[in-house]
Amino acid sequence: MLNDARFIMFARAALIVLTVYLAVLALSVIKGLPFIGSGVPASTTISVSGKGEVFAVPDTAEFSATVIETAADVKTAQNAATKKANAIIAYVKSAGVDEKDIQTTDYNISPQYEYRQASACSGGYCPPGKQVLNGYQVSETLSVKVRDTNKAGDILSGVGGKGASSVSGLNLTIDDQKKLEGDARQKAIDEAKGKAAELAKSLGVSLVRIVGFDENGNTPVFYAKAESRTMSLDSAAPAPEIATGQNKITSNVTLTYEIR
Repeated sequence: MLNDARFIMFARAALIVLTVYLAVLALSVIKGLPFIGSGVPASTTISVSGKGEVFAVPDTAEFSATVIETAADVKTAQNAATKKANAIIAYVKSAGVDEKDIQTTDYNISPQYEYRQASACSGGYCPPGKQVLNGYQVSETLSVKVRDTNKAGDILSGVGGKGASSVSGLNLTIDDQKKLEGDARQKAIDEAKGKAAELAKSLGVSLVRIVGFDENGNTPVFYAKAESRTMSLDSAAPAPEIATGQNKITSNVTLTYEIR
């Protein structure tokens, strides 16, 4: 009788210990999850889209200046091109452009040939001619970033006076583009969330959590931009007026919600 009582007491104690152990184990597993329901695939979902736009006045002008020189030998052509390129670099620095915003983006040396007829045609027969080397052409292209758009026109005009053969690809951009993209994205997300809440109310359902996100790019739209074409420069020409206008950055997002 006494043994039976002891057995029952030990059994109860063991059951209590086991229950506490299982409770602690379950609590540990729950704490390890980011949130309750994690890893459980959503059974019913809705998707909503949002669009965000921000506008900003461009604060940076970028262009490329190219010098081209031709001579009978490579060294002479290189010296002439280097002299002009260095003059342009010195000029844009003196105009307030930082050294880190000036970069050589292309340097090319190419032989120049001309076709010469071997001799005059005779009796309806023309002997084949040949390509004859008559010199070398050296070209160097500099990329310049002007962070004060009010100076861009004067600098463009001045570069022509320093020997640039052409200027191309004038673009008006925004230096802190990433911040504007983030602002546009947040506006798009806020719009999508508002649509989701309104749709859930109309459908008589509850939003549980976001289970999907997609963004179709932060797309900059330039409302005023200098033409991206090659321009021959005349040092006597007046400085062009640069119309900066404004840029629009757009973000389109899609949010997918689990509902119940």
